Amino acid sequence: MTQSAMEYRWLLPGSLRDAQRRERPRVRRSTRDWIVDIVIFLLSVGMGLVTAEQVQAEPGLPEPLRVADQLLGAVACIAIWLRRRWPVGLTLVLIPVSFVSAVSGGAALAALFTVAVHRPFRYVALTGGLNLATVPLYLHLRPDPELSFREGIALVTLMFLVVMIWGMLVRARRQLVVSLRERAERAEVEAELRVERARHLERERIAREMHDVLAHRLSLLSVHAGALEYRPDMPSQDVVRAAGVIRSGAHQALQDLREVIGVLRHGAEGAEGIDPARPQPTLADLAALVEESRDAGMEVTLDMRVDERAEAPAQLGRNVYRIVQEGLTNARKHAAAAAVDMVVAGGPGDGLTVEIRNPVTGGQPIPGSGTGLIGLTERAELVGGRLEYGRAPDGGFRLCAWLPWTA
Repeated sequence: MTQSAMEYRWLLPGSLRDAQRRERPRVRRSTRDWIVDIVIFLLSVGMGLVTAEQVQAEPGLPEPLRVADQLLGAVACIAIWLRRRWPVGLTLVLIPVSFVSAVSGGAALAALFTVAVHRPFRYVALTGGLNLATVPLYLHLRPDPELSFREGIALVTLMFLVVMIWGMLVRARRQLVVSLRERAERAEVEAELRVERARHLERERIAREMHDVLAHRLSLLSVHAGALEYRPDMPSQDVVRAAGVIRSGAHQALQDLREVIGVLRHGAEGAEGIDPARPQPTLADLAALVEESRDAGMEVTLDMRVDERAEAPAQLGRNVYRIVQEGLTNARKHAAAAAVDMVVAGGPGDGLTVEIRNPVTGGQPIPGSGTGLIGLTERAELVGGRLEYGRAPDGGFRLCAWLPWTA
C-alpha cells in the first residue's frame, strides 16, 4: 500500500457530519470567500439604503427613531462580516434588531441565508421560525401604506421562505459536490490499491516460480559436487563432464537469482533484463526434466498415462511441471541414489493426477527453506485442486496431487 493510500484511509469521511464540519467557517478567507462576502455586504447596504429612504418618508415617525433606525441598520450591515464565524448567533441577534429597525432588514436576510447554507435544517427552522413569528407584529406596528395587512404578511413570509430554500439548495449542492469528489478520490485510491495488490501477487507468483527453479538447479549442483567429493578416483572424462554440468548449472542459477532479485525489487514489469514472454514449462517438458535428474545419477521411472498431453492447458502443464520438479528436488534431498517412481495420469474432464513415491534413505544434507511443499499446496488449491504428502504405508514418502482439467 502506498503512503498516499494509507493517509487517505484515515481521511475518508465517516458520516455527513464530517462534511458539515469541513463546511464550517475558516479563520482565513479565500479569494472566493472575500468576493462573496463583499457582494453580500453590498446587497445588505443597498437594501438598507432603499429602506432608509422609505423610513425618511414614513409619516408620524419621530426624528430620533429615524436616526436610531439608520444607526442600527448601519451596525447590522457591518456585523454581516461576522456571519461566517457565528451565523446562528448573529441571526438571533438581528431578529430583535430588525424588528425595531427596518434598515437592518437586508442584513437579517443575509444572516438567515448564511444559516441555511452552513448549518443543518434544525438551525434553519429555529431562526426562520423566529423571523416569521415577528412579521405580523412588525406589520401591525409599522403597516405598509401600499399593501394590506394580509398582503404584507404573505409578501414578507414568501421572501423569508425563498431565502431559506435558496440557502438550503446551495448547501445541498455543496454537499453533493463534496460527496462526488470524495467518491472519485476513494475510487482512485481503491484502483491504486487494486493495482498494487495485483503487482504484489504477480511478484509473489514469479518469486514462487523462481524458488522452484533455483531449488531444482541447486540440488542438481549439490548432487554433482557430492559425486566429485566421494569419487575422487573417477575417470577424468567423468570429472570434466561433472565440472561442466556444475559450471553450466551455476551460471543458470545465478541468472535465475538475478531475475528473482529484479522482480522483488522493481516488480514484474520493471525488472531489467527479464523477458516477460519467457517460455513456460508444459507437460511435454516433463521428459526433459526427468532426463536431467537421471543425468545427475537419480533412478527415476516416469509412467505417463496422458494421451492428450498436447491439448493440456498451459496453466495445468506449468503446475504439473512445478509439482514434479519440487518432488524430484525433495527426493534428491531425502532419498539420494534411491529409485523414484512417478505416475502422471488423467485427461479432460477427469483431471490430472500426479503421484511421486520414493523411499526415505537420508540423502545428502542439502539445506532448504521447508516451504516448497507448502507452496505446492497453495498452488494446487488456487486452481481448485488438492495436494497431499507424507509417509506412505510402506515407510516411504508419497506426494500426490490432483488438478482439474476441464473438458
